[in-house]
Amino acid sequence: MGKPTGFLDYERETSAAESPKSRIKHFNEFHEHLPMEKQRLQGARCMDCGVPFCQAGMNICGMTSGCPLHNLVPEWNDLVYMGNWREAYNRLHKTNNFPEFTSRVCPALCENACTCGLNGDPVSSKENEYAIIENAYKQGYAAAKPPQVRTGKTVAVIGSGPSGLAVADQLNRRGHKVTVFERSDRVGGLLMYGIPNMKLEKHVIDRKIKIMEEEGITFVTGADIGKNMKAEKILKDFDRVVLACGSSNPRDISAPGRDAKGIYFAVDFLTRNTKSLLDSDFADKAYVETKDKHVVIIGGGDTGNDCVGTSIRHGCKSVTQIEMMPKAPDQRAEDNPWPEWPKICKTDYGQEEAIAVFGHDPRIYEATVKEFIKDKNGNLKAVKIVKLNWSKDPESGRMKMEEIPGSEQILDCDVLIIAAGFLGSQKYVTDAFKVETDARSNVKTAEGSFATNVERVYTAGDMHTGQSLVVKAIRQGRECAREVDLSLMGYTNQVVQ
Repeated sequence: MGKPTGFLDYERETSAAESPKSRIKHFNEFHEHLPMEKQRLQGARCMDCGVPFCQAGMNICGMTSGCPLHNLVPEWNDLVYMGNWREAYNRLHKTNNFPEFTSRVCPALCENACTCGLNGDPVSSKENEYAIIENAYKQGYAAAKPPQVRTGKTVAVIGSGPSGLAVADQLNRRGHKVTVFERSDRVGGLLMYGIPNMKLEKHVIDRKIKIMEEEGITFVTGADIGKNMKAEKILKDFDRVVLACGSSNPRDISAPGRDAKGIYFAVDFLTRNTKSLLDSDFADKAYVETKDKHVVIIGGGDTGNDCVGTSIRHGCKSVTQIEMMPKAPDQRAEDNPWPEWPKICKTDYGQEEAIAVFGHDPRIYEATVKEFIKDKNGNLKAVKIVKLNWSKDPESGRMKMEEIPGSEQILDCDVLIIAAGFLGSQKYVTDAFKVETDARSNVKTAEGSFATNVERVYTAGDMHTGQSLVVKAIRQGRECAREVDLSLMGYTNQVVQ
């Protein structure tokens, strides 16, 4: 350890966020990061804890504790303190293909498992990661490094989200010729259109894609396999195929009036917004207009929060989030000890902005929509919600919800956004490749494997496991790439920590 007493000597310090009322005037990232010398002191706070849960990535009580990529967090934290930024980048890149993405959008599972956080503030590992990768770009460490030898093997990756990009990056490093097919007009999948610009500016993605192209990866956009391209041709032209198309079926809400005009899925709402921003800075008016409108969002998770922030930036009259679950406690409960993932209430950037603009938290807990109310022209004008009561079923032991009689409430609503999660892969893609799916419509494989029932076809990411985190998708991509490489070469030098 460079500074054994660093966690005692220095307080946790993180980047300053632009004030809510200021940042809602734009769609850019809004954190002012620490200067390098101050960031070094944050690296010094990483203690010699003996058992670094931060990099464990293990499952505890059904939740992930620590980094699923098994990032060598204590090593590069120490290197940050020592000022050895190049070696810090080498250690970080050893396990993480895309720290420029995860340092912005990962919920920092490493920090929530940090030993320093047991009796104080955790090490700011996520911001140390950001400093490492941005300095690497600035100094040229992150420049393209094409493989010196090619194997003559070809691989098609269907989908350019985090898992698909990880597969492509790993297999290209090995020397295989990789082509990535993306059905959208821009590369990035979930990263490009599912995550708003204020969380991940898109030039960050473009910067990495340019490097991957310089390293020899080919990207083909507008390629919708199963619609405008045939799966048979892909199978004929490539030695191996990896399906990494994400978990693309949004979960719907069934209630009277569902056919009202003005109801959108969150993925469509966010996609249209980002595409309009990138195409024309909103001049084309191709986004969903929320200016001077009452917005209701069904879903209290990260995606729902992104919809809150987006709606406020366009000048909505009001915004409300409907959450079925009870409000989580503000502090860890006794039955949720460290190093478990902390099941506590998080007020994210969108909710902070709603509080600043409207004077109250936008979330209504333990409620659901009972009816969509239309005007005479079929436009949505209001929603009827009802409060819920959660109780344990004495027979099964499971929690069940029941409506509370007489608790109905009418909310003005011109735009309703459904952010209730996703339900597996899209059928036209799985049908095109004739791969089997499970009961949740995820692509089926043997346990611990990424090979589908179709010879030479593999799968990775949300399409394989269901909706999850970007960092887990990258891990899936790395593991899948190792299996593909082994099948092509008979052995593999792909390292998955």
